[in-house]
Amino acid sequence: MSRSRAAIAALLGAALTVPLTLTAGPAHAGGRYTVTPLRFSVRAGGRNCAVDADLYRPATVDRAHPAPAVLATNGFGGSKSDASTTALAKVFAERGYVSLVYSGLGFGHSGCLISLDDPGIDGRAASRLVDFLGGKRRADDGTRADFVTLDGPGDPRVGMIGGSYGGAIQTATASVDHRVDALVPLITWNDLAYALDPNNAVGARGVPGAFKWQWTNGFYLTGESQPLTIPSLDPSRINSLSCLHFVSGVCDTVHTLNSGSYPADRTARMLAFARSVSPAAYLSRVQAPTLLIQGQADTLFNLNEATASYRALRAQGTPTALIWQSWGHSGGLLKPAPGELNLAQDDLEASYVGRRILAWFDRYLRKDRTTGTGPAFAYYRDWITDPAHTYGTADRVPALSRTLYLSGDGTLVSHRAQVVRGSRGYTNWALPTSHSESSLVESIGLPDPAPYDTQGTYLAWTGAPLTRSLDVVGAPRVTLRVDSPAAARTQNSGDAADKLVLFAKLYDVAPDGTQTLVHRLLAPVRVPDVTRSFTVTLPGIVHRYAAGHRLRFVIAASDDAYFGNRGIKPVTVTSAPGDAGVLRLPIIPD
Repeated sequence: MSRSRAAIAALLGAALTVPLTLTAGPAHAGGRYTVTPLRFSVRAGGRNCAVDADLYRPATVDRAHPAPAVLATNGFGGSKSDASTTALAKVFAERGYVSLVYSGLGFGHSGCLISLDDPGIDGRAASRLVDFLGGKRRADDGTRADFVTLDGPGDPRVGMIGGSYGGAIQTATASVDHRVDALVPLITWNDLAYALDPNNAVGARGVPGAFKWQWTNGFYLTGESQPLTIPSLDPSRINSLSCLHFVSGVCDTVHTLNSGSYPADRTARMLAFARSVSPAAYLSRVQAPTLLIQGQADTLFNLNEATASYRALRAQGTPTALIWQSWGHSGGLLKPAPGELNLAQDDLEASYVGRRILAWFDRYLRKDRTTGTGPAFAYYRDWITDPAHTYGTADRVPALSRTLYLSGDGTLVSHRAQVVRGSRGYTNWALPTSHSESSLVESIGLPDPAPYDTQGTYLAWTGAPLTRSLDVVGAPRVTLRVDSPAAARTQNSGDAADKLVLFAKLYDVAPDGTQTLVHRLLAPVRVPDVTRSFTVTLPGIVHRYAAGHRLRFVIAASDDAYFGNRGIKPVTVTSAPGDAGVLRLPIIPD
């Protein structure tokens, strides 16, 4: 899922209708390539439809001189003509790769319903394009690709690249077609249930979270409003009056989420559908070497998504690396920081991440064993001003290494013995009283009020001023116990909406009292059982808490970007030296 409709519209170009010969700047293939529009008839999700694509063929490539291929598609709401998609096609064609870019099912001029990168639908459709690149099928106009490097009969040397919706399609395709040789998914999801209805409580599988209503409904309306935005819509893209352009499982899921209720049967169906279109369910079938790139500024798909995919792939022996770049779906998407990857430009060499992408494909598609693919883990540091040194590297994602305790007097302390006995409480109101972000406004870089919490509706624990800078790289964790008799009475009602909801977050407090919520990230929690302690994994961050600043951990009763508690549920937190909440941080040494 890429950008808001306004941002997408600004990036759309006119689709090519005739083959063109283009002259580009200095390039691996001499800077010349042809672009040929193609259509492919496919059967997907029980429907017959066409896939709209453009083939970029370097002038130096022919049957006697074949080249590897790169396959890419758009983010949610876009098409093959998006600036970022065409820029990728051009840059790889200029480097001597055959590029095939296409509009995903249900977008642009491609038919069929929107099915959220379902491996059995979107993945199978993409596999038919791999057939074309392998010479096993022709395009509808008879065009045949007999100029792609083959690893065997019908087995093309092909990699995939793309962001967001164009990222998840890669693992979906590789899970059903092992001919795919390399993947570079950017800013995409691991678990769609976590992305849209996150519950950051550890071990809360089966317990829904807090509905991320702004992001979800923005994308849903983008898909459902297509008759208003696309003239003469392909009939294969129409489902029913109650679910116009998505597969029915999507509409059922969104309707359940918007209802504010989680009855057991509907919740089970919702979670089962969300998992079926999530890489978390099928990464075990992905063998292709995968370079995962995730954005730090991303409240839609945060760093924890790519980290989960990275760990799963690495554990099963799939070659993989992980990069935490600066930008994601949230603020700054349309204007990356100096020296950062810019997909709307055709100069990957200009950025650290771009060079890592080029090296990944050179290694696994060109089979250039002299090309290094870089460290296992790299992360952008916004406190480094020299663009040549903004990335730190490590052989793994940092572990939790610093422990702080939640004292009864509202302080964060370093030792249990410093914990003061005490109790404090808050209560929620009928309307949200905390603000983290306005999701779609933030995604296109428009002004958004600073995060805030309303007195009496949150609890905060603040540390002493730091004597030296503290670099947090990773996902903090907190273990705590809360007392809420009102929630205890309703939590076993049979509707998970009656369980307690809270929002955990970590602020940076400057010496003047100004507080910053890093990238506006927080951890929604639907507490599985308020009579027991629970652990929360916060979204991953890369942030320097400067000397003189203080850390502030907060739990809030609500957030206006999410659905929250049903009914009023007062909360009390009690601390004592032997029984205090624990905050653990992943720290990188200076």
